[in-house]
Amino acid sequence: MFRVVVSRLLGAIQNRAGQGLLPSSSNFSNDATCDIKPCDLYRLEEGPPVSTVLSREDALRYYRAMQVVRRLELKADQLYKQKYIRGFCHLCDGQEACYVGLEAGILPTDHVITSYRAHGLCYTRGLSVKSILAELTGRRGGCAKGKGGSMHMYAQRFYGGNGIVGAQVPLGAGVALACKLLGTSEVCLALYGDGAANQGQVAETYNMAALWKLPCVFICENNLYGMGTSVERASASTEYYKRGSFIPGLRVNGMDILCVREATKFAADYCRSGKGPLVMELQTYRYHGHSMSDPGVTYRTREEVHDMRSKSDPIMLLQEKMISNNLSAVEELKAIEADVRKEVEEASQFAITDPEPPLEELAHHIYTQDPPFEVRGANQWIKFKSIS
Repeated sequence: MFRVVVSRLLGAIQNRAGQGLLPSSSNFSNDATCDIKPCDLYRLEEGPPVSTVLSREDALRYYRAMQVVRRLELKADQLYKQKYIRGFCHLCDGQEACYVGLEAGILPTDHVITSYRAHGLCYTRGLSVKSILAELTGRRGGCAKGKGGSMHMYAQRFYGGNGIVGAQVPLGAGVALACKLLGTSEVCLALYGDGAANQGQVAETYNMAALWKLPCVFICENNLYGMGTSVERASASTEYYKRGSFIPGLRVNGMDILCVREATKFAADYCRSGKGPLVMELQTYRYHGHSMSDPGVTYRTREEVHDMRSKSDPIMLLQEKMISNNLSAVEELKAIEADVRKEVEEASQFAITDPEPPLEELAHHIYTQDPPFEVRGANQWIKFKSIS
């Protein structure tokens, strides 16, 4: 998905440059060496590097992907307020560097599972904007045929957002166990929030994963607030990367995509080498409230949110790196943003006009490879036929 997008993106940029609308790509550097913040380490003698090379091609790809996630979430906010999206909806704008950086640090064959704040990972794992927005509005063209909604989306080697707080962590360990038993050298990233870090099943999973040396990276997205509560009020220890106790840990600047990318590469290589699990804490920030029912200003100040936006915004930080290292120009980045806005707007129109799934398909896709069978509906006299 990323390779296709960046190929089309570079082609469009070259066309605009040829028309004199943008600087020629030959004027830019091919790559640049960038310093990144050192990670805090726990039970590790060495960690990820403190500098890395950023190529122009990767920078453009990352920038576009982060813009897509940002615009996708802003459009979801708008559609929710227009009542096209109903039920629960948890947005991740502000945390774009986490999702794009995680995908950049693993292989397409690796596995990812996360909580209900899942839209960003859905995109980086390969789902189109159209299929994500259509799923949010409950339409047939959605990635789960309109039956999953905001919290239950799936892609290849992506096991969805999960609505039960923390429940995806033992599921992720199960995926990692399968990787180990099959001898695939693949790893699983299991993401959860700072609120879910206090769930007992997370600690139980740490124990099993360490005991069996599972190739699982446990990733705590610490955006400083749970559901209306700051981490200081909810956690006796806010050093989530040390929560594994007997498992090594990393604390990472989750607002810098290069820091996330290098830390993820390090963590994945550690697990892939047979050393067992690792805990990674991403220090990040969400701009919206916990969910759409939460204005996000009763337990934190508007000044705090503004301060994070103006000083630590992940898209802004990447843009500054690209321009200061001559990997791009403001005009080129504006063209990318305009292209993203167009893509999201077209996907939004599809998401509000595509038909809803018919009632007779309610029981479809319960299993993937079984012959059709009857499923009783809410009314015992009504039966649906399930097909794969």
